[in-house]
Amino acid sequence: MRWLLAAAWCMLLPGSIHSYKQGSITNPEAYMNIVAPFQSQIISYWGYPYEKYDVVTEDGYILGTYRIPHGKGCSRKTAPKAVVYLQHGLVASASNWICNLPNNSLAFLLADSGYDVWLGNSRGNTWSRKHLRLSPKSPQYWAFSLDEMAKYDLPATINLILEKSGQKQLFYVGHSQGTTIAFIAFSTNPELAKKIKVFFALAPVVTVKYTRSPMKKLTALSRQAVKMLFGDKMFSSHTLLEQFIATKVCNHKIFHPVCSNFMFSLSGFDRQNLNMSRLDVYLAQSQAGTSVQNMLHWAQAVNSGRLQAFDWGNANQNMMHFNQLTPPVYNITKMQVPTAMWSGGQDVVADAQDTKDLLPKVANLIYYKEIPHYNHLDFYLGQDAPWEIYQDLIRMMEEYSQN
Repeated sequence: MRWLLAAAWCMLLPGSIHSYKQGSITNPEAYMNIVAPFQSQIISYWGYPYEKYDVVTEDGYILGTYRIPHGKGCSRKTAPKAVVYLQHGLVASASNWICNLPNNSLAFLLADSGYDVWLGNSRGNTWSRKHLRLSPKSPQYWAFSLDEMAKYDLPATINLILEKSGQKQLFYVGHSQGTTIAFIAFSTNPELAKKIKVFFALAPVVTVKYTRSPMKKLTALSRQAVKMLFGDKMFSSHTLLEQFIATKVCNHKIFHPVCSNFMFSLSGFDRQNLNMSRLDVYLAQSQAGTSVQNMLHWAQAVNSGRLQAFDWGNANQNMMHFNQLTPPVYNITKMQVPTAMWSGGQDVVADAQDTKDLLPKVANLIYYKEIPHYNHLDFYLGQDAPWEIYQDLIRMMEEYSQN
């Protein structure tokens, strides 16, 4: 994104300043991740109630979890229809579900429909960077990937949600990596799977053999080369430079094409479906970080074409973690949770061929829809998501709530 910064300075040269400022509109939400957590600020900004909880995992990670107990027009005394848990994707955060306008954000739409909505944050992202014993400054803190998110994060979060809500089951909505860790968790932990009414998978990812994302270029590098480039701790956290570009560059109409193209290059193109007036918000909240080890796990998945546990690099380490010389392959055919899936025809991350290979492996598939014009971000940013996805998703929740 540094080239955007250079372009911005060019636009600020004498003679350009007046026309540059005329096209400038900054949404207040774009600044809401600086002083206090964005997720609480944005929920309050739109007039919704919220509660914050710290989920402590079995291995000591502290996850920031947010709850919208009811919609703006609902009374706290009104019994909620059911509990819905929303889980974000790779290097993202719960902000994904609330960064659009209320009539276009899934979390707000669910709350207004009477649901008890919970927003999760995976370990290591901006809002879940605490631990009972380890410091984020230590490599040991960042020694995690998909395996730990599925084994520890999801059970701890889901159990706390059910305890606080008094419910026995919940609806799970995942996007991208949020579906991956669910497939792992629900196929390896039968007791956890029983607590899920329906699993709604948006842009589902199990294998990434055919992915066309630019991030695929990392898979050509050795593990040593990746660590030389990125270290052995955090990957892709939000920076002050990115905040500047989002709020001082991408808030100008003249930069909308290049800013949106940057997003599309990573996710697939769908220009007509993005609210350009909120580019500053999207880019200010887009990167929340993960571990370098998690990225190595994804590189492993691309190269192997399979979903298996993280390869620790030598037989002794694998034996210590898995009691076998090679990392086990996850058998998602064991998952019996009712599952509804949506995929996108322009999605360069969750490629259509990978999705085609996934479909016959989902034992209890109750619904599937491919949306030809959708890219990887449209599932939570698309202007037509309420019609293409959310109305059917909520309809199915209504049906299963009555069972």
